[in-house]
Amino acid sequence: MQTIAFYNLKGGVGKTATAVNVAWHAARWKHRTLLWDLDPQGAASFYLGVSGEKSYKAGSLVKGKQPVGRLRVPSRYPLLDVIPADISLRNMDLKLAEPGAGRGSLKRLLEPLGENTRLVMLDCPPTLSPVAESIFAAADCLVVPVIPTHLSLRALEQVRQWLDDKGFKHLKVLPFFNMVDRRRLLHVEMLVKPPAAMRGGLKTWVPYSTHVEQMGEHCAPVGEFAPHTPAARAFQSLWFELAERLKL
Repeated sequence: MQTIAFYNLKGGVGKTATAVNVAWHAARWKHRTLLWDLDPQGAASFYLGVSGEKSYKAGSLVKGKQPVGRLRVPSRYPLLDVIPADISLRNMDLKLAEPGAGRGSLKRLLEPLGENTRLVMLDCPPTLSPVAESIFAAADCLVVPVIPTHLSLRALEQVRQWLDDKGFKHLKVLPFFNMVDRRRLLHVEMLVKPPAAMRGGLKTWVPYSTHVEQMGEHCAPVGEFAPHTPAARAFQSLWFELAERLKL
């Protein structure tokens, strides 16, 4: 089992849309996939048309009183399950700060899932906190969507520095350019000459697209309702590149 976290310290960069589309492609390519919506806003759950039928408490999870595997809900797509968001996740930082918890808590929760899951994908809240530390400790790689702007790059640099300071040496950081608008000179310049912060990242970039915005209207991945659009093709390429990098 491999664990992929979709994360960015900066909000509004298309993290959730990327997580949903990549998870959908992984399942289409016959990988048993579980997407855990760790953001209390629950956008990933909404996009996949999954509601929190089995509510849970962050404290019970952290303490091991509620097995995480019982919370998985099948989506309408074969081989793709979801653990929907729960409003109690807003308290997870506090629970992870309690004695006996620590940054290995999420990794311990996920370990039993390896018996029947090939890929776990985490849609993460935009924060540097005990929750983020626990996510970084559990993940094999961090996929970071970056808009080609200086503020978005600065957020990526802050994350890289924080990972170095906290000693997360095992974690692959895979940034990629997202929401690219080729009518903007800065976007084109960064595509042609990627900044140093993008080192080791994915070569695929995803264009800015109204079809991504329409995911909320259709409650579905882009490839499901607009399969021949540039955005759909980009997400497919992103999945193929990610699968190659992780040897899936």
